[in-house]
Amino acid sequence: MQNLAAKQYITLVVGSGIAGLYTALKIADTGVKLALITKSKLGESNTRYAQGGVAAVLPENTSDSIDLHVKDTLEAGAGLSDPRVTRFISENGAAVIENLIKYGVPFDRDNKNRLAMTLEGAHSVRRVLHAGGDATGRNIEQALVALLKTNQNIDVYEEHQAVELLLDDNNKCKGLIAFNTVQNSHELFISDNTVLATGGLTQVYMNTTNPEVSTGDGVALAYRAGADIQDMEFIQFHPTALHIDTSPRFLISESVRGEGARLRNINGELFAHKYHEKADLAPRDIVTRAIISEQHKTNSDYVYLDATIISEETLTRRFPNIINACKEAGLDIRKEYIPVSPAAHYSMGGVKVNVCGQTTIDSLYAVGEVACTSLHGANRLASNSLLECVVLAEQVAQDILKKIDSATQELNSLHILNCNSVKKQLNLYSKTVTTSNTTLVECIMTDLKYTLWEKAGVIRNEPSLHNALNQLENLNTRFNRPDICNNLKEYELRNMLTIAHLIIIASLSRKESRGAHYREDYPKLEEYAWHSCINKGDNTYVYKLFTAQNYTEKICAICS
Repeated sequence: MQNLAAKQYITLVVGSGIAGLYTALKIADTGVKLALITKSKLGESNTRYAQGGVAAVLPENTSDSIDLHVKDTLEAGAGLSDPRVTRFISENGAAVIENLIKYGVPFDRDNKNRLAMTLEGAHSVRRVLHAGGDATGRNIEQALVALLKTNQNIDVYEEHQAVELLLDDNNKCKGLIAFNTVQNSHELFISDNTVLATGGLTQVYMNTTNPEVSTGDGVALAYRAGADIQDMEFIQFHPTALHIDTSPRFLISESVRGEGARLRNINGELFAHKYHEKADLAPRDIVTRAIISEQHKTNSDYVYLDATIISEETLTRRFPNIINACKEAGLDIRKEYIPVSPAAHYSMGGVKVNVCGQTTIDSLYAVGEVACTSLHGANRLASNSLLECVVLAEQVAQDILKKIDSATQELNSLHILNCNSVKKQLNLYSKTVTTSNTTLVECIMTDLKYTLWEKAGVIRNEPSLHNALNQLENLNTRFNRPDICNNLKEYELRNMLTIAHLIIIASLSRKESRGAHYREDYPKLEEYAWHSCINKGDNTYVYKLFTAQNYTEKICAICS
């Protein structure tokens, strides 16, 4: 225990995507000292790869309204988006966009210097702001990182992987243990407030648009600590990832279809209109399954996205990043169809939080894709995620600042270290880190990704999910690392195995098809919409019958 290097902060933020950066900046701007830790380098996150933009209702957009945005979100969410949360986030959108502009985010503008807006799937009107054409995430990330680097109230710890949350004897979060991937050692961070902003988890799938860092670390951390984890069966598969053998798969933004591109099967035939009245701009789950259906009918691994019908001027202005990426793959999208197929993209589920980002563990917050606010429901409306990130980050910062007494910003680390629960945790990490079988780790990781893609992917059924569960048990046995790991890849694999477990058992529990969760053996909706919720402590699901006014709970055994 005494061998662990200890650092103390009033607030600790884990993750350096838009959610973590914005939270840290909002707190630090008030003069509060805090730490931000990230397992890679600043700027490497899902935010960086977000092409589409930020959905927001702005006063100057007279064709839009809060009511219309709420309606679109609820329809896409397939009965599981909370109307209260949805309205709250939509109502706060204009304010956070204004703040992002103040922070230096260069949103694109039209020839009259008005904020430019585009249309994406399942949106009724143009309300999606973008930057750099199709490089919105990268532009937001760069602006916030530049600010953070000049803020002396934020200590940044790169290449530090959070591996376990510290809980005192009252089950209150008091920081975490991190693995320093450069020095190959564990370190202790003591904090009164811990914010998980660790991003996504779809690296558990063989085909994904997410970067390598998206291994579900925050959800796995919170689950092992005993927090409630909600709606893990709802994984959004983006319908149009570039169909070339790369990892991650390059995303062809939904905005391309918003500007007029159409989907064609390999015979060149338009097909989206046969599956939904909104055709190519239907909700993502519907477009994804339409593509899968056409692939089966034509015995192909992909379909085409036809962007040649968009004017060359619009393509060049709006999608320079996509044009260049396709050019590197040998495609000229001005003249050629783009081969596309679905890939795992976003998790609607995560650590259960309220609109202040509070989890079910005291002093532990979650924000961004790691969190589940019930905004996205069963199927995320395009470009709502970046909006949710910033609105929730604002609320997290405000909630933490209310708790901080400026006269007593001093942690009692001795008291924390003397807690029996903390002593027990720290004793595990006082051991020397040993060598690792990297080949074995890589093999298990590959097998895991293949299992999830084949058995718990776009289309699911009872036998395949049980088969996935059995294979997962075998992978856990092969890995055999229940407590302390030896390096970053081992910790990531441990988290991925946990995430896979949560996805599979949640998918087994939901015997219906709703949004992104499609069961071919249960193709219809159940009468009531409910949220799956798992807690490590009692190993049960809480089924919540959903209405706009309240939640009614009933307890059922896992996979019953």
